[in-house]
Amino acid sequence: MRALVGICLLAAGALVPGAAAAQDTEALRKELEQMRRQFETMKDGYEKAINQLSDRLKTLESRPSSPAAGTAVPAVASREQMLSQAQPGITINPMELARPREPFSLFERRGPGQLLFDIGIVSDFAGSFTQRNVDKANAGTFPGRENRFFPREVEVNLFGRIDPWAEGVVRFEFAEEFEDGQRATKAALAEAYLTLLTLPFGTQLRLGQMPVRFGLLSHLHREALPQIDPPNVLTRFFGEEQFRETGAELAWVAPLPVFLEGVVGVFNGDNETSFGYGKLSKPLVVGRLRTFFELGDESAIQIGASVANGETPERRRNTLIGVDAKYKYKPEGWQHPLLTLLGEAIFQNRRVNALGEDTNGDGIQDTPDETRIRDRWGWYVGGELQPFRSGWLSRFTGGLRYDWTQFPTQRGREWAVGPYLAFMPSEFLRFRLGYKHTERDKRDGFTDNESSARKVDEILFQVTFFLGAHPAHPF
Repeated sequence: MRALVGICLLAAGALVPGAAAAQDTEALRKELEQMRRQFETMKDGYEKAINQLSDRLKTLESRPSSPAAGTAVPAVASREQMLSQAQPGITINPMELARPREPFSLFERRGPGQLLFDIGIVSDFAGSFTQRNVDKANAGTFPGRENRFFPREVEVNLFGRIDPWAEGVVRFEFAEEFEDGQRATKAALAEAYLTLLTLPFGTQLRLGQMPVRFGLLSHLHREALPQIDPPNVLTRFFGEEQFRETGAELAWVAPLPVFLEGVVGVFNGDNETSFGYGKLSKPLVVGRLRTFFELGDESAIQIGASVANGETPERRRNTLIGVDAKYKYKPEGWQHPLLTLLGEAIFQNRRVNALGEDTNGDGIQDTPDETRIRDRWGWYVGGELQPFRSGWLSRFTGGLRYDWTQFPTQRGREWAVGPYLAFMPSEFLRFRLGYKHTERDKRDGFTDNESSARKVDEILFQVTFFLGAHPAHPF
């Protein structure tokens, strides 16, 4: 009997693990089946969502124009999907462009405190040391601010997309100016213009107050110049300030195997130095052609030609013609160009009112007033070298510029040479130190306070720093 009971216990002990194993296998099988069903459900959901997004994308790509007036852009449409309509090669009807839309919906659900545009601040300070007679005559590189360190240009820049088809720029400027024998820091609206990006035939249109794209450097902000000061020919022909006008400018890139950009603008003609009539009845018309070539993988050259024609306040015609070139050599692995060369020449054909002269010295004018033509030339060449590839020495650059120019309305000419050294601890901070020697063949026009400045020697310095966003500078 005891033997029978022992056999039964042994059999029960053997069956219990087998039953437990069978139970665990069934549980795992059920769990696997449940996971398989969940996966199939998720797969169906993803496929459905992908199909919906694909259909929506096809719908957006098939629409050549903006939504009809009064129809809101769906809030679920992403900014990238909307901007895909504004890629090059896709044009829209100008009438559709004029219809109202909701640009802010492009940014989806923005977080609290976020702006719908970029903002940046650029502070550019400059200064000079020079001789006493130059200071007294107010005839240095920065007239009326000799032997001073001053805010030359402090900018507040606002820029960004208005909608998929337009972008806008607004720039306020604070600077120390010298007028009527007095120095004062003034605030002004420097730029405010919009750019229509997707007009027919691949054109773009600017409207508002903008820098005029004449030549290589005249339209650049002061902090973007390759040297501390603008070339003398630009200062003599356009004035100390940047060449800015109010009007419209149309740009077009030709569909050619090589890059060729054409720009034509119609402006008021407010520039007091070369034009100044200031009315669209006699507008300032500016044109520019620019091309670009890559010379292998490590160098490139840009060549341009410009023309400007307008009226002076005396209703006399003035025409400026310019040619320019810029070359960069950047070996593989270098962060900045090893060598940069640039140059520009401008020719002026201007009609001026010439007063009659007293030829016999009796105090009576013997020759009549007449209109004369002033043909004037000016040019500059310059270069910059950064001989170190890496390390802290790569933050230094050095350069040299030579200027030669005639005076626009009076007799005489001047030449200048100026080496400089720059140090950039980062992309957002820059220091420059330079020397400039200028010689003029006449004292007329550069005399003040019973002093003159035919020969000028100056030490120039500059500090520039950036806060916030800043658009890239051109080639």
